[in-house]
Amino acid sequence: MMAIEPASSKPLLEVRDLVKHFPVRSPGLFGRRKPSVHALNGVSFDLARGETLAIVGESGCGKSTLAKTLALLHQPDSGEIWFDGDPVSLRGGARSKDIRRRSQLIFQDPHGSLNPRLTVGEIIAEPLVIHGIARNFRNSRVAEVASSVGLGTQDLGKYPHQFSGGQRQRIAIARALVSAPELVIADEPLSALDVSVQSQVINLLAELKVSQGLTYIFISHDLSVVAYIADRVAVMYLGRIVELGASESLFSSPSHPYTRALLEAAPEIGKRMGKKPQPAKGEAASSGNIPHGCPFHPRCPNVQDICRIERPQLGPIDAVANGHITACHFANPV
Repeated sequence: MMAIEPASSKPLLEVRDLVKHFPVRSPGLFGRRKPSVHALNGVSFDLARGETLAIVGESGCGKSTLAKTLALLHQPDSGEIWFDGDPVSLRGGARSKDIRRRSQLIFQDPHGSLNPRLTVGEIIAEPLVIHGIARNFRNSRVAEVASSVGLGTQDLGKYPHQFSGGQRQRIAIARALVSAPELVIADEPLSALDVSVQSQVINLLAELKVSQGLTYIFISHDLSVVAYIADRVAVMYLGRIVELGASESLFSSPSHPYTRALLEAAPEIGKRMGKKPQPAKGEAASSGNIPHGCPFHPRCPNVQDICRIERPQLGPIDAVANGHITACHFANPV
C-alpha cells in the first residue's frame, strides 16, 4: 500500500498496514460469535514532525480506534508503527512506555476522562507519576503547564466538577502536555463543548503547537475546524483511508466521491465549492459486513461494474498530484 510522503525526510510517525478487528458475540452466556467489527483495515500514512494531520469521516469509520491504537491503548492485529525512526513494540515493554511519554492522547469527553476524586493538580501530574518523575520537579512542571493553558495556581487544588466544559478540556490538554510529548493525538476534542468555547480551545491548540513544537493528529467531524487547523487531511471510510492530501488541495479539489459528499454536506464548505451536491446514498455498511470491491460502491453516485469487483488501492490522482492520493477507480478532482 502506498503511503504519502510528507515534506520532512524523516517522519516523526510511520504507520504501515494497521489492522484491528473486534470480535462480537450475541448476548447471553452461550452467545454465538458474530462477524468481527473491522475497525481498521490496512491504514498507512506518514506524519512529518511539526505538522497537523486531520482524520475525518462518518461515525464508525475507525477514527477513534485509530487514535487509541496509535496511543497504544489498543493492540492491533497486524501492522507496524515507527516513531522517530524506531519500531514501536505493540506488545508492551520499556520502549512502549517511552513512546507513551512522547505521544499523548486528548480524549473526546473532558468530563468523563478526568477522575472526579482527584484535584486538578493531581490529574495533571498523573503522567509524571506514572513515569516516575521526582515530586519536586512534578510540582513546578504542573504549575508551568497549567499556566500555559490558562489555569492559575489557585485552580490546582480544585476538583473537575468546579469547572466549565471548556476549562475541563484545558485541564485535559495540560495533562497531555505535562510529560513534554512530541506528538499529541486529539480525538474529537471539541465535540463535547459549546460552540462559543470551541474557538477558544482550537486557538489554544494552535498556539501550543507553535510554542511547544508539537505535532498533531486531529480527529474531527467538523470540516470547518479541520480546514482551519490541518496541514493535511486523511478521509476514512469503513476502516480505510480513501483520500489523503494537503488541506488546501483536498478541500479545493476532492477526488473521491465520498470526500465530495462529506464536503458538500458541510454548509459553509459546500457553499464555497459552488457545486450541486451529490450526496452519498443511504447509510454506510456495517463494519462487520463490508461490501466486496470498493467499500463505498453501494452509496456511490458514479459506481461502475469494476467498483463492485475490485477494491481500489491508494495512489496519486495524476502525474502532478504532489502527494494527493485517493482510492478510487475513477478519481476525478472537481
